[in-house]
Parts: sequence; C-alpha cells; structure tokens
Amino acid sequence: MAWNYRPAVVEEEDRDDVSAQRNEQNMRGSSDSNGVGASTDAGGTVPTIGTLTDSVTDAASPRIQELREKYGKKARRVVTLEEDEVKYEEMCDEDYSELMDEQHRQLRHSDGTVKLRNPNIELMDQDILYHLALGSGSHDLHKMFGDVKYVCMGGTPKRMEMFAHFIMDEIGYKLPAGTQLQDISAYSYRYSMYKVGPVLSVSHGMGVPSVGILLHELIKLMYHAKVKDPCFIRIGTCGGIGIDGGTVVVTESAYDGLLRNSYELAILGKIEHRPALLDRRLAHHLVGLKSPDDPYEAITGKTMCTYDFYEGQGRLDGAFCNFTEADKMEYLQRLRDFGIVNIEMECTIFAALTHYAGIRAAIVCVTLLDRLKGDQVMAPKEVMMEWQKRPQTLVARFIKNDLARLGQLQTLAAAPSAIKSPRCFQFVQQESQAHE
Repeated sequence: MAWNYRPAVVEEEDRDDVSAQRNEQNMRGSSDSNGVGASTDAGGTVPTIGTLTDSVTDAASPRIQELREKYGKKARRVVTLEEDEVKYEEMCDEDYSELMDEQHRQLRHSDGTVKLRNPNIELMDQDILYHLALGSGSHDLHKMFGDVKYVCMGGTPKRMEMFAHFIMDEIGYKLPAGTQLQDISAYSYRYSMYKVGPVLSVSHGMGVPSVGILLHELIKLMYHAKVKDPCFIRIGTCGGIGIDGGTVVVTESAYDGLLRNSYELAILGKIEHRPALLDRRLAHHLVGLKSPDDPYEAITGKTMCTYDFYEGQGRLDGAFCNFTEADKMEYLQRLRDFGIVNIEMECTIFAALTHYAGIRAAIVCVTLLDRLKGDQVMAPKEVMMEWQKRPQTLVARFIKNDLARLGQLQTLAAAPSAIKSPRCFQFVQQESQAHE
C-alpha cells in the first residue's frame, strides 16, 4: 500500500483538482518534465511535495486555513524545486511551527502516542525488530520503553555509549548497586542502544541507508511501547562551509546533493519524494541553550546530505576524482551562496522520516573542518574529542531543562527485566543474529 500525502478529507473545489491531476498523470506517465517523479497510490492520487497539503487537512482550524490561503492552497502534482524551497523558506517561524504542530497532532493519537502509517503491523502476530534484537512478542516493549521521551542517535557505538554515561550524570539517573549500562541491541551486532531513564542513546551507523533502517524500527518501537510525544535528536559531526572547525550547527533545513529540500527513494519501481522538514522552533531553542561561557559558536542553518564522503562531497582525496580543485571550489561557493553551512550524510532521511511520522526532531552537529580550506581533518585527536562533546552538551541541557519543566527531573531508577516470553526472546536473538 502506498501512502498519499494528501489527506482523506477534501473540499469539493479541490476534488476537481485531484481528478485533473489523475487525468494528467495517466496521460503523461509517472515522470514530470523536470525529471522529478511522483508515485501514486492504489487509487491513482498523486502525492504532492512542498505544499501545505503535506501537513494539514482541508478540514483544519481557521488559523491553519488562513496559513494555507497565505502560502498556497491548491495541491499540485509535483512542484519545482524552486517553488518547494520558497513555500517553506518564506514562512515565518510562528507560521511554520503552527504548520508542524498541526501535522504532528494528526499523526498521533489523542493521548500523544505514535500512529503508524502502515496497517499491516497490526495484523502481525509478532513484529520482530531484527536490527535492534527486539520483538513485540518476546519483550514487553511498553514496560521497557514506555517512559522514553528523547531518542538521541549518533554514528558510532562508542560515541553513543559515552553519551549514555554523560546523560546519566546530567539527569541524575541511578542504576541499582552492582549493575551497569547494557547494550540492549547487542545481539543484533549492528546498532548499539542504551536506555538511561527517559533517554535512548542509539548508534545509527554511517549514511542514509543505515539511518533509514534504524528509523523504521525506532518509530515502530515508539508505537509498540506507546511512547507519548517522543523527540528524536541526531548528534553528529560534519564538514563546515565557511565556518571554523568546532562550530556547532543545528540544522534548520535539510537538502540533498541537488539542493532539493526532500528525500528521494524508489518504492515498487516508482520515485517518491518526501519533504525533509525539521522542527524549526526546536532548532532555535537548542541554539539558545548555548552559554556565553562556551568556547564555541552555535548557529542554525541549511545542511546538505550526500550519499558519499568523497566524490559526493567534492573531495579531491578519494580513490577517484574527475574534477579539478577549481571545480570543487566553484561548487562549494555555490553551496555557500545558497545558504548551506555544513555537509553530512544523514540529514535528509532523518528529517523526512521523522516528519512523515509526525515526530519532533532536530540535528545537532559539530564541524570538524572548514571545507573551503581543505578536505582532510587535521585537528589533533584530543581537540576533536573535545569538539564532539559540544553538541552532546547542548542536547543534554535541552533534556535536563525539559525534564525540569515537566517536573520530572528527579532521581530515576532502572526498570526490572521486561522479558515476556523467554522462548520468544531466544527466537528473536537467533533471528537477529542470522538476519543479514
């Protein structure tokens, strides 16, 4: 079943637009003249990208209706990249946040728990999260993870283990005597996961595919655990564009290598684009947590995601290079002129899938170098280790302040074992180990 961005409730005047779009799609095929394809659902309705119908229903509140009138009401089959960019960039923070809040309300149950945009899951006897070594039949996921509020993820297992210990000290989480933090997903041999009270600390590997697999299973985990209003935060490293190494960048908008504010994927042989949108209000809030005493700058900005560390990022030091340094510098300058402040390898899929799931999300990275000055990271190891603590510190402040606001910053104790079925648990371990 293919999901359609356009809501089920449609005004009469918009029904004609949808019918016209279907006819045009049947006549012209699945690829637009600008090269950006659009997938269709079983009924032939074409999802839109970059229009407000991605986020709000036509039967929305008067205020949301006003926003739709202001920024563009009619659905289009596919908008051009420039139109897509303008639709969101021209919105003030208040309007943009209202739009995000409205979508998030639609994609959650009334109690704040996560909805899944996949009806097949409810029909399954057991949902095995292969890459996390967890299962809905083998584990009491609600008992294990029902109190989670913050899902923090980063590239390497070691970094996220260190963050787990760091956040444990910051929020005053107490382990029972004689115990230590355990890697919940150790039997998957793929990702590492640590739970520190309301905080999950998870490694996501490197690049879009690895993050995508993890996000699918983490979002399902939130659903099975009945987690209320979770917040996902990626903590990582990146290369800066015109900014010094050690600068903390909180992503405001995510773009791919063609400067499209969307994530592209092929589903059943058809190209689909999903808007790569993040919570702009959360991004500004995180930057505002920087202390005047912190020895670094913290900024918000546009982030570009690539599928490759070398050629895709215009590096001259890979195994292959078919362009000159002048070509590289012209490209990087073009990125800077567009407003890109940093480059990494995960932001589009992270933004797109969290947005599609209606989950509040942010990306906080530290730059390891200014790409306008070189390709290789030359900072000493001890300096880089200190730099990598900077986004962790900012995120820890957010979590600590948020828990205090909720009246939940108190001594926390670890939960007991939540294995529902030892037999199913052993089966899940075997399946996770064997699933290649």
